[in-house]
Amino acid sequence: MRFLRTLFLSQCFVLSCLAKEPHFKTGLWHGELELNSEDKLPFQLDISKEDKQYVFTIKNAEERIRLSEYRLSGDTLIIDFPAFHSSIFLTEFGRKSAQGYWRNYNKSGDYRIPLNLSYGDQPRFGREPQECLSVNYAGNWKTTFDPGTSDSSMAIGIFEQQGTSLTGTFRTETGDYRFLEGNAYGTEFLLSCFDGSHAFLLKATYRNDSLLGTFYSGTHYKGTWNAVRDSLFTLRDPDSITYVENTGLHFEALDMQGDVYRFPEMAPKGKVVIIQIMGTWCPNCMDEVRYYQQLYAKYHDQGLEIITVAYEVGETFEDFKAKIDLLQARYNLPFTFLIGGKPNKSNASKQFSDLNEVISFPTSVFIGRDGTVKRVHTGFNGPGTGSYYEEYVQKTNALIEELLAE
Repeated sequence: MRFLRTLFLSQCFVLSCLAKEPHFKTGLWHGELELNSEDKLPFQLDISKEDKQYVFTIKNAEERIRLSEYRLSGDTLIIDFPAFHSSIFLTEFGRKSAQGYWRNYNKSGDYRIPLNLSYGDQPRFGREPQECLSVNYAGNWKTTFDPGTSDSSMAIGIFEQQGTSLTGTFRTETGDYRFLEGNAYGTEFLLSCFDGSHAFLLKATYRNDSLLGTFYSGTHYKGTWNAVRDSLFTLRDPDSITYVENTGLHFEALDMQGDVYRFPEMAPKGKVVIIQIMGTWCPNCMDEVRYYQQLYAKYHDQGLEIITVAYEVGETFEDFKAKIDLLQARYNLPFTFLIGGKPNKSNASKQFSDLNEVISFPTSVFIGRDGTVKRVHTGFNGPGTGSYYEEYVQKTNALIEELLAE
């Protein structure tokens, strides 16, 4: 009897552990992704409660990423990101601490990064900045990533500084580096961003009026970068990089039922149409989707249509469709969605053979009521770029109004 009672209690203990409910202390938490034995990528997490359910909000500068979908699987708490195909897995959690990992399903293999959470507000990078020694990094910086290599590319670093708190981003010809946040420590600074798709960590040292830095993207990439102050440096006009040889656009893709969709034969006639070339795995694409959602709500009744051609991670039509279905459901998007295939720029360039080249996800083609191409816009610099994004929104809204008036 004693053996049976012990066995029964043991089984009850195991079941209770496997079915444990989360009990987190609400407020600000400090999170870290362990990129390697030395480098930790910090982020801030706010845990609150709404209608007796937890809400996890990741903070990167002005950005707020709300995670309200979570579930228990055995003794693991799984928190899903709303826009990207990734999740936080907490294998150990209590009121003031938690451990686990972040998994990005869009990466090949079982891509996961160890993660630690602890309750309490603290400097993003864990040590107190020394304000009296800090360089003022505010302003625009002409930046080269991977200098001296075949992958070298240009960008504009845009930084704002208040005391020793530093925020900003990098603008490139294909997109931006999201909302970066960090601290200045004398002649060096640290910046990070974690948004569910990207995990960015940047280090820089100020030397001879220049910045010499290291850039980490998750655990799969490490590169170098340098920068000099230059308020006059510009990138190529994003409306000039990709173009059509003539005024028309023709392409084929699969619709959500698996049937062939031919443009312009099957397109709505007499409408202003935006063709958006994108992927649900792409943060800049998601920024553009949110802007297009507003654009559609404002101008659809006047004749605006949006056709989104998605290039997704996976092997089958069902894999691609599942990711698009998830995006549509979460954002209630009324666009026409088509499936382009795997996220390969050469594949997209072949499908859109009227374009000289597709060099970026996203790329958008603006077509007037007469069926002619009016603009091709490469990349998307989102809200993290501040005034640049606001100017783009004003310019694009004006273009749509002009095309609708024709």
